Amino acid sequence: MKKIVLFILITILSFSFLTGCGKGKNDENLIRIGVSPEPHKKIVELVKDDLEKEGIKVEIIEFTDYIKPNLALSEGELDASFFQHEPYMNSFKEEKNIDIVSIGGVHIEPMGLYSSKYKSIDEIKDGSEIAIPNDATNGGRALLLLEEHGIIKLKDGVDILATENDIVENPKNLKFRPLEAAILPRVLNDVDGAIINGNYALEANLVPTKDAILLEDKDSPYANIIAIRGGEENQERFKKLMKALQSDKVKKFIEENYKGGVIPAF
Repeated sequence: MKKIVLFILITILSFSFLTGCGKGKNDENLIRIGVSPEPHKKIVELVKDDLEKEGIKVEIIEFTDYIKPNLALSEGELDASFFQHEPYMNSFKEEKNIDIVSIGGVHIEPMGLYSSKYKSIDEIKDGSEIAIPNDATNGGRALLLLEEHGIIKLKDGVDILATENDIVENPKNLKFRPLEAAILPRVLNDVDGAIINGNYALEANLVPTKDAILLEDKDSPYANIIAIRGGEENQERFKKLMKALQSDKVKKFIEENYKGGVIPAF
């Protein structure tokens, strides 16, 4: 009799565990989304109630780096991530051999050159040190920004994966210090300038359109996207998510609150 009771208990517990795990991993009425604090978190918070009215519960998990969100997404701890542009995602997924995809862009955060010492690029002296992001795509993006404004020249044909080795002309003899993107605002007093991603500039209370010496324009191809696991693109919860994030409500919020420091990408 005891063996029968024990067997029944084990069966019940096993069933509960399996069904519980299954729901947690892929609940069609739940989206656990990993975001950067600014502006991603605020944008998702803006539409959270709207999605709940559509039957979709949203859990927002905040990250302060560019590594953990995609890994958590791939491993099933998140259902979506919102912090990156597509070139970065493609580079990351290839490097880590994970299957994540974009389901659409929401906004552009213009990357800019900031300095606590100089007010214009013309003031920057020969041999100045410029800090840039140390990840491949954002580092290349920083160099492309300098090339666009005639500060350096890169080899013909290089793209967002450009490195210092691709610089063929450097009239000011600039020195580059690659650092983790998140800490760049904190080193402004230690370098002559730093090229900072828009979200980190906003978190540091920098106003891109006012404080940046150089700034990407509205035609920047680096729209921040919603990423999910490959094969889940047709799920209704994600269609509802994108509809909410690409709404007039979000566009108005971005335009009124960021004054060009964040630009709608839809």
